[in-house]
Amino acid sequence: MAVLEGAVFAILLTCLLVIIRLYIVVKTGPNYKPGAKGPVAVLVVAGSGGHTTEILRLMESLSAAYTPRHYVIADTDRMSEEKICTFESSRHFDSESQVLCNGPGTCVPLCVAGLLLGILGMKKVLLVYVESICRVQTLSLTGKILYPLSDYFFVQWSSLRDKYPKSIFLGRIV
Repeated sequence: MAVLEGAVFAILLTCLLVIIRLYIVVKTGPNYKPGAKGPVAVLVVAGSGGHTTEILRLMESLSAAYTPRHYVIADTDRMSEEKICTFESSRHFDSESQVLCNGPGTCVPLCVAGLLLGILGMKKVLLVYVESICRVQTLSLTGKILYPLSDYFFVQWSSLRDKYPKSIFLGRIV
């Protein structure tokens, strides 16, 4: 019986420590200033169709400090692959890391993986989420999931900024 109580105590203690570490990682993210310590490696999550167009418009405005850039796309998404290859071929130009995404559901596991790296103390990965311009009144499902976890959460309509106080409204950015 004592062994069982010890195991339960160890599991509860581990869970408590993970929750505390998660809280610390999520709350200290906005204190990081991307690019302050040199180049920022960026993982860009491209969805199909409009998501890819929006994320590439956003990428156009990033400085050369955001390099290297790595893209995640679906195996079957040839159109996004072609757009990204065209975009990168027209560009002329141990780092910080960030995940930049704008709505495809495929970005959630990647953001969780980045968060896990911080929880384990391996590397702080900034989670930057830009809600799609088509979301005027409510957040997308991906936005609702990543809102409490993201370091920077951008919305493109003031009505969303009013509903979600942690969000950042800069106007239309893509």
